[in-house]
Amino acid sequence: MSATLSRWSRALVAAGVCWLVAWQAAALAGLPRRTTVALGLYGFVLGVVFGKAYSLVPSYFDRSLAWPRAPAVHLPLAVGGTAGLALAPLAKVPAVVGSLGATAWAAGVAVFLATLAWTVRDNPTGSETGTGDHNADRRPVDRAANLFVPVVFAYLAVGSWETLAARVALAPAVLDGYPPRATHLLAAGGAALLLFAVGFRLLPRFLVVDLPSWVPWAVLPPGAVGPALLAAGLPAGPVFRVGAVLEAVAVVGFAAAYVRLYRASDRDRVGFLGPLVGVGFGVLAVALGLSFAFGPVDPALVAAHYRLNLLGFLGLSVVGVTFQFYPPTVGRFPGAGDGLARAAMGLVAGGLVLELVAAAVPVALVPTAGRALALVGAVAYAYLVLGVFVQRARD
Repeated sequence: MSATLSRWSRALVAAGVCWLVAWQAAALAGLPRRTTVALGLYGFVLGVVFGKAYSLVPSYFDRSLAWPRAPAVHLPLAVGGTAGLALAPLAKVPAVVGSLGATAWAAGVAVFLATLAWTVRDNPTGSETGTGDHNADRRPVDRAANLFVPVVFAYLAVGSWETLAARVALAPAVLDGYPPRATHLLAAGGAALLLFAVGFRLLPRFLVVDLPSWVPWAVLPPGAVGPALLAAGLPAGPVFRVGAVLEAVAVVGFAAAYVRLYRASDRDRVGFLGPLVGVGFGVLAVALGLSFAFGPVDPALVAAHYRLNLLGFLGLSVVGVTFQFYPPTVGRFPGAGDGLARAAMGLVAGGLVLELVAAAVPVALVPTAGRALALVGAVAYAYLVLGVFVQRARD
């Protein structure tokens, strides 16, 4: 059963990696933002999150996954759902494509949530952490992190329901169907909060550094409340402002915690660079978000804000953690190694910097050059990760 879980979890991660390449190609081609959001958030970020969560969350709650074949059922629903949601905004695409995509996506999330909820049903707060006695000093941080995982599940449920309600008339919306609300619920409440929670367990162990027990409490509560207020308050107003402030506190706090871990570690792994650069982009993203909440909104900067969050903060963090789980140095194929991994992350980061500069000071062809660099970086990343997967399948 563990082999089945591992194989299909990797398949979900592989699909997410492929969606990253499709996302950057779509951005370079100038496809609608709703298409690129579907590819980036629903396809890449959450696709990889789902793949790893099936194995990580049960172990962090000291349980075994209740249904090891859940990822195999989830995979076609996630792929079909993402494809439908990405195609729906394009011209001449029938509305039914979006409806089917939203339905498939929601069904996949239902499989994910039902499986994990049943897995942790007798340990819902995560007080049993699976942390061994040799790491007993880490248990306060681990328990705090586990406590917020059910909040992530709630955000995934509501965000997926809002996605469905926007496309299927039979599903009444919890909010009003405004698409950015679902995006913020899933990106900030689902992906970012899970990054905070799982990151506080995972990253100190990767870097072999202790984290003070108070740190999660400075990040996780505002990170849990902020996305709900952002989604409810969009696009302006006092609720939106409070949500923006809380989310900024969470992101800046997480960034400070990771920088502290990174500086204190004597380990040198290429994957550590992804979250390091990612949290830097996250701080820039929330700074832009605060400017929207308390000042005028520039559409060009809104586009930069979305790219900084999805590709910079969440995307590069996911890329770095992926390289930690699937080290490029184990590859026995041309180009495999830390050098190409660094280049991949550097190209993505450099492309984002060019896009940000172009948003602030419009210069012809600079945004295109930035997106082209990000696409090349995404292709290099996919080559390394998928190459390791193919190699494992052959071995």
